[in-house]
Amino acid sequence: MLYAIMSEDVPNSQAERIEHRPAHLARLALLQNQGRLVLAGPHPAIDSIDPGPAGFSGSLIVAEFDDLNAAQHWAEADPFVIKGVYASVKVKPFRQTLPLYKV
Repeated sequence: MLYAIMSEDVPNSQAERIEHRPAHLARLALLQNQGRLVLAGPHPAIDSIDPGPAGFSGSLIVAEFDDLNAAQHWAEADPFVIKGVYASVKVKPFRQTLPLYKV
């Protein structure tokens, strides 16, 4: 099943995001290589594709996991969680309607 992992950054997280981004992206690449990643990306803190020093306010990941517990466990092990980039993370089941998702 798919799960949405929605995070909110701590204030002024840009320096920590930059520092821990390689480890964060490596985990996402593993999901992608396993064919389990639907989408992932940050929320710019301002209305711009490149927010510059304003940075990002959080992230969204949609990926396939065996169950909610597995998705939560994966989310809790993210370097952005461990290193304090994220102030909060919420994991919810997600049912993709469009574009069509092949189970």
